[in-house]
Amino acid sequence: MADKAYLVAVDMGYGHQRALFPLLDNASTPKSWNIEKPVIISANDYPGIPKKDKHLWDSIRTIYEKVSRMNGVSILGTRLFNAMDYMQRIVPFYPKRDLSKPVLQIIDIYKRIHNGFGKHLIETLNEDPIPLITSFFIIAFCAEEHGYKGKIYCLCTDTDIARAWAPLEPKKSNIIYLAPTRRVRDRLLLYGVKSENIFITGFPLPKEVVGEGKTNVCLSARNIVSRRISRLDPTGIYRKKYSGVISMYLGIDTCPSTEGPIILTFAVGGAGAQTDIGLTILNSLSEHIKNGIIKLNLTAGSSDSVRQVFEKGILDAGIDNSNEGVNIIFNQNKYEYFKMFNQVLVDTDVLWTKPSEMSFYVGSGIPIIMAPALGAQEECNKAWLQSVGAGFEQEDPRYVNEWFFDWLDSGWLAEAAMNGFMDASKEGTYHIEDLVFRGQYSEAEHVHFL
Repeated sequence: MADKAYLVAVDMGYGHQRALFPLLDNASTPKSWNIEKPVIISANDYPGIPKKDKHLWDSIRTIYEKVSRMNGVSILGTRLFNAMDYMQRIVPFYPKRDLSKPVLQIIDIYKRIHNGFGKHLIETLNEDPIPLITSFFIIAFCAEEHGYKGKIYCLCTDTDIARAWAPLEPKKSNIIYLAPTRRVRDRLLLYGVKSENIFITGFPLPKEVVGEGKTNVCLSARNIVSRRISRLDPTGIYRKKYSGVISMYLGIDTCPSTEGPIILTFAVGGAGAQTDIGLTILNSLSEHIKNGIIKLNLTAGSSDSVRQVFEKGILDAGIDNSNEGVNIIFNQNKYEYFKMFNQVLVDTDVLWTKPSEMSFYVGSGIPIIMAPALGAQEECNKAWLQSVGAGFEQEDPRYVNEWFFDWLDSGWLAEAAMNGFMDASKEGTYHIEDLVFRGQYSEAEHVHFL
């Protein structure tokens, strides 16, 4: 079995690269590129990419980012976003029926592939055809149509997926799907994908967040969740009511009280969407930050413009940040940003973000406050978080200084942390490594149905 794989994504937002980042230790690149450190290959920006392919990828990225930022800003922006979202719509799951007929989006993609789109990359990777793992369906289609000689794995990045994720002729395809939820597995079956090509692995979470080594996942996560619940349950109402659950899943009689501020992390999307929410949170909680009750992490990602907005916001809020009551998580290098963000998550008590691929992180015991969803897939992620009981829709951010503490006193956030830890998968990284590199498969446990 191979011990390395090509990890191939697109540099478009954060979701597709973040999904593969936990597998980075297993990454390889073509020898002709002379790259020493393992990297995630960007299909839209790699050494020698043909101008025609680069232009098409850049057009897709520009449209996606501009329309995402325009949504809600103007009537035209909202209409453009809705039109883009319609192309990626996810039809109702019930009644169960044959959904294998390809949508226009897929027909267009395959026309471009048959005209040579993506061929250069696949020919380059075919110089040494080790396993290929991609988090973007178009790359999987390119690999298969252009005759990639190694195994092709497609990692789905949401809790439910559109027909666009399945090939033009799914019954003839040999693409292997890594499904994060049972719903994705069942959806792929409706789309016509062969059952033997679908594996429920769970979503890959960072090892530093869930534990290094498969046998250490539960032990490491238990310790972190125990500390988190003690901070999220200041009145003790959850620990008293659910002491039996705590004992069963954390292996302790109770979560001892822990001193220190509540650590709240707000994360913007890759297109810089919803930066304004972060500023509103900062202003509303400014007094609690100054008094050491709340510590706020504002995640700017790799966007320098978002970083500058947050820095100005701290000054405008009159916060003397010498005590690091507000941290801006930023690095222009996406890999370094992902590393920084993963370390921040270890100590984070509550994550506030739109229901993107980050929704799966509740498996590590981090409750999520959901910013408004952007797109059909995020609406599905929102429904999934609510069904798990690990996420809540945000109230008006202007008054977070009121409702957030009501949620704390009620024990809701502590309960959400525990629900995610119990019912969402946390071992996806190890399941994928076992399947791809060792040929071993055991269906992921604690994968919520919806």
